[in-house]
Amino acid sequence: MAASTLSVRSSICRAQRVAPVAKAAGPRAPFLGRPQRLPVRQAERSVPSTVVRAETNKTDVDVDAIVKDLQDKWDGVENKSTVAIYAGGAVVLLWLSSTIVSAVNGVPLLPKLLELVGLGYTAWFVYRYLLFKSSREELLEDIEELKKKVTGTLD
Repeated sequence: MAASTLSVRSSICRAQRVAPVAKAAGPRAPFLGRPQRLPVRQAERSVPSTVVRAETNKTDVDVDAIVKDLQDKWDGVENKSTVAIYAGGAVVLLWLSSTIVSAVNGVPLLPKLLELVGLGYTAWFVYRYLLFKSSREELLEDIEELKKKVTGTLD
């Protein structure tokens, strides 16, 4: 009976936003007076709050110069249709790769397996090319050779 009285008293106090009064010792403590009111929240007070504004560092960007530069570069392109086709192809490939990644991500355990393969390859690459000085030099030579092939400046 005492437990049900306390739960009713607690629910009434919560509904009225008041704190329950401490009970006296003993299993059947009488209700000792009126419940006390809780302090009013900060938001409910009529005291005006202080507004703090953070100032951001604004950098001056000359948009007109950027647009003019882009127009000059576009005017300098001789084969505009090829550029448009490449740009469209890039957008299609981006969409297709996004679709494939979403499909692979939906297969159970496959993303974790691919993550494990990636970690294994990373560990192998570090051991093979980055751990020892001679292998780092070999990697730099391979990168320089690849740069020459890409730029077409073979010696």
